Amino acid sequence: MRFSSAALAVLAGVSAVAIPARAAELLTLQDAFTRVASSHPALRLFGNRADVLAAERDIASQRPPMQLAVDVENVLGTGEQNGVEQAELTVSLASVLERGRKLDARRTLVQSRIDALAIERETQRLDLLADVARRYALAVAARREDAIATEDVAQRKRAVSEARRRWQAGASPESVVFSAQAALARAEMSQARAQAQAAARRQHLAALWGERAPEFTLGSADESTLPALAGFAQLEQWLERTPEIARFADELRIGEARLRLARAEARADIDWQVGIRHFRDSNDAALIASASMPLGASRRAQPAIHAARAGLAGLEIERESAALALYSTLAEAHGRYEVARIEAARLHDEVRPRLAQAEQATAHAYRAGAASYLEWAAVQAEYIAAREEEVDAVLRGELALIEIQRLTGQPLLAVSGSPTLGAQQ
Repeated sequence: MRFSSAALAVLAGVSAVAIPARAAELLTLQDAFTRVASSHPALRLFGNRADVLAAERDIASQRPPMQLAVDVENVLGTGEQNGVEQAELTVSLASVLERGRKLDARRTLVQSRIDALAIERETQRLDLLADVARRYALAVAARREDAIATEDVAQRKRAVSEARRRWQAGASPESVVFSAQAALARAEMSQARAQAQAAARRQHLAALWGERAPEFTLGSADESTLPALAGFAQLEQWLERTPEIARFADELRIGEARLRLARAEARADIDWQVGIRHFRDSNDAALIASASMPLGASRRAQPAIHAARAGLAGLEIERESAALALYSTLAEAHGRYEVARIEAARLHDEVRPRLAQAEQATAHAYRAGAASYLEWAAVQAEYIAAREEEVDAVLRGELALIEIQRLTGQPLLAVSGSPTLGAQQ
């Protein structure tokens, strides 16, 4: 499994399509990405949140309502006001005249929140797909460990067979057979543990799309070398465009919209009313009108204005802090990847082939009586340990690579002769 393949391009762009790979079929990394992208509730929730914000935008776009009022005076009293003979009927229409472009300020604020939702969803999507890649890498590594344990069991069985043959021939004591059998039992124990861990990690991966009894098979369990990354300076440039930094631009727009709305509140609204009053005793009618405006609106709005300004000032500090933290994480992940890449390459190209040759030579020498069982067993143990170290180095490199891609939001790696990071295939 190589994370420089087209499968990891989905970390920067996955479309929600039908779930591929039925049970018992090969599950690729891209299949896992697609399953999660099309079904995970954390991503589907953004559709609901978008609907809520759209409704809030409609609410914010409403103007103050018109109010129809009917007033009746001088009725059902005493004396001359008895009955309805002296009744005065007033029909009026009233509303609020908003000043300071409050309507535009409200709509701008809600629209800014809607725009920020896309960046928030992208951040959530990258985090989720990075989690998929991590779980897939762990599951594949467990398969590799299972394959190594199976190989160890096979070579320990050969050792038991050879030790029994030499004991029966009188060339070695029976204790050697017992030692070989104990080593075989340990290898079988490691194999059972590797199989259980592989099953657990497959279940952990399948849980991301709600599969309770996973029957799929994963990609090849063979170890793979880690490709070269793009230069750190290039990674640093991509870091500036990551959604975790881009979100501050949206938050800045939201903060500016809040400040604009707070400033709009400093201009008092005018309550107005117009109507017609009918005088029953003279059967006359007259126009009435009134207007009122609260005092001290500017003073009352100052705390909200100060809060909005302080929020804007704090955003730049938060951005600097986030950029520093992301840079530190990127540098640490880049260092871990380079160390793991060098280690995996040396183990794969130099250490493991030589130990494989040493194991074969020692086995031949043991059969010929030129080497002891302990020497053969030690070489076998070193060979398996080198295999395990290589799997661990590759896994550490893949996990560091996933973190780098999550931070930079880029789909591909710069491999010799391959497209550079961020290029489309």
